[in-house]
Amino acid sequence: MSTTVALLLCGPAAFLGTAVLAAVVSRLAYATPLIYGMTLVISAALLAAVAGHVAGNPGAVSAITLPLGLPWTGARFRLDGLSAFFLVVVNLGGAIASLYGLGYGRHESAPHRVLPFYPAFLAGMNLVVLANDAFSFLLSWEFMSLTSWALVMAHHRDEANRRAGTIYLVMASFGTLALLLAFGLLAGPAGTYAFDAIRTAHPGRFAAGAVLVLMLVGAGSKAGLVPLHAWLPLAHPAAPSHVSALMSGVMTKVAIYGFIRVVFDLLGQPAWWSGIAVLLIGGVTAVLGILHALMEKDLKRLLAYSTIENIGVIFASLGLALAFHANAMPSAAALAFTAALFHVLNHSFFKSLLFFGAGAVLSATGERDMEKLGGLIHRLPVTSFVFLVGCVSISALPPFNGFASEWLVFQAILRSPELPQWGLKVIVPAVGGMLALSAALAAACFVKAFGITFLGRARSAAVERAQEVDRWSLSAMAMLAAFCLLAGILPGFVIDGLSPVTLSLIGDSMPVQMAQPWLSIVPIAESRSSYNGLLVFVFITISASLAAFVIHRFASHALRRGPAWGCGFADAVPAAQYTAVSFAQPIRRVFGGFAFRARETVEMPVPGALEPARLKVDMHDVAWEIFYQPIAGAIDFATERLNHLQFLTIRRYLTLVFLYLVILLLVLALWP
Repeated sequence: MSTTVALLLCGPAAFLGTAVLAAVVSRLAYATPLIYGMTLVISAALLAAVAGHVAGNPGAVSAITLPLGLPWTGARFRLDGLSAFFLVVVNLGGAIASLYGLGYGRHESAPHRVLPFYPAFLAGMNLVVLANDAFSFLLSWEFMSLTSWALVMAHHRDEANRRAGTIYLVMASFGTLALLLAFGLLAGPAGTYAFDAIRTAHPGRFAAGAVLVLMLVGAGSKAGLVPLHAWLPLAHPAAPSHVSALMSGVMTKVAIYGFIRVVFDLLGQPAWWSGIAVLLIGGVTAVLGILHALMEKDLKRLLAYSTIENIGVIFASLGLALAFHANAMPSAAALAFTAALFHVLNHSFFKSLLFFGAGAVLSATGERDMEKLGGLIHRLPVTSFVFLVGCVSISALPPFNGFASEWLVFQAILRSPELPQWGLKVIVPAVGGMLALSAALAAACFVKAFGITFLGRARSAAVERAQEVDRWSLSAMAMLAAFCLLAGILPGFVIDGLSPVTLSLIGDSMPVQMAQPWLSIVPIAESRSSYNGLLVFVFITISASLAAFVIHRFASHALRRGPAWGCGFADAVPAAQYTAVSFAQPIRRVFGGFAFRARETVEMPVPGALEPARLKVDMHDVAWEIFYQPIAGAIDFATERLNHLQFLTIRRYLTLVFLYLVILLLVLALWP
């Protein structure tokens, strides 16, 4: 069975070889199509290999040990149901991003700073998912972080990008440290760094709790859990758009994989309170993430904050699965766990699509600020349509895929009255309310994103000159839009495909959905709930077509055009339209006080003056000011005080070395 893993390891090796080739040819004219074409072929080959393995024997486990890494452990790699699913996510995302890069890469101003690191980034994500020992996992994790950091720093001459890269590097190092401590606790005194040995170690209650906290910090910082999310809205907009799609749609899922691998696989039977911790963090992350997204006017920052919201939904569902699993409720745990994995797949689809759309807007107009866009539906009709599909999907509206997975999450929440602990009985409905609020706010957020960007009148000359992007980019976006629809109208195929993963980690799985009539999905029983995305799609299609026919057939045949109402002005200027800031004002006034410490200041001119009135909005990132700003201030204070050490004479340096040596000898002498 090691042949399959050996074959899959050829993929990362090919990616690394492509990275070396890119470093050599990246300044040549043909480098962009060559490198992205190679990564497309490698990702597609890996995707086909994993799909063939899953189709042939979905429950099979394949492992191999290479004479690398630690001397007594080696480099161990393993393919099972969980890693196979995430390999599908990684390589499907990589293949479509490479297809998009074939067109988008032609607009890249510094391809020599992107092309060598892009295939290396894909190699790192594949190796993380395949790793079967702590050393290989952490080495691959750090390699993934460093290559993605290099991609964030591709446009390093921009001060904002340099700041984003610095914060990302610090947060990545902090997260890796937490993971290192977690694996140290799992290894125990025996130092069993192989995952197969860790599975049988069964750490104590205190150690298991510490590992859970460390995994929330380590994997959560990479995924974007609040308050460890500070790097994400900075780094994702700084990277090229297809890299942003990979970081948001795929790399965050690799972080979720790390959390699932440790907490659901290596850690053993969970405690019931672990579900509370993960549930609460997930619920808070979902609400705060989408509130921040609503306040944004930068399109890529809006999408980055929206990623935080979806990560919160996934972690809330994983917390629910932990609670059910700890209380020996396997069917409910399988439902919650399946919902989390389904949303992992769905988010990789629609978030990649939306970042591709933002990249198309950026290529066509040179703008990310929604206040300077508008009217693009006339200039970029195909991009507008597929971006609308992404907006509907991420807003969890039927019949698209976002609704199917979030509907499963709420079906799992409805099983919470069966939990025996009163803490869970209270907290689960409260988190359910948070998720419902975040879903409603997400719909408002993406009404704003699509409406301000694509509808109305052009707010700048750049929009009036915009032209549709290349066919490679449009093809990539169209494929993702089709996946969003197919996963929404045929969710039973996805649920049944996830059953081997759920069975291996939870011990149970959802009922076989393809056995249901009319391709319905029935998560629990027909008497409780069911959903048929295909029938909903057919109903919407028929009713919309019928309404359009009736209107065009029986309404007035005369085409009448008239000026839009301009608030009393004869010729309304584009500046009189709704802006992104004004759209979010009612929600900011409701939630801004506690979420952002928002303050509005109105400057009114005196009567008779010709100056315009001005509204100033002051908002704060509370997590940054509470957690990160004091640490940054302390580091600056310490560095300023220690700065004079570099100006010492050689005599004083020797004196300091002598004093440190004496102190170390004293410590060794007094050590018990």
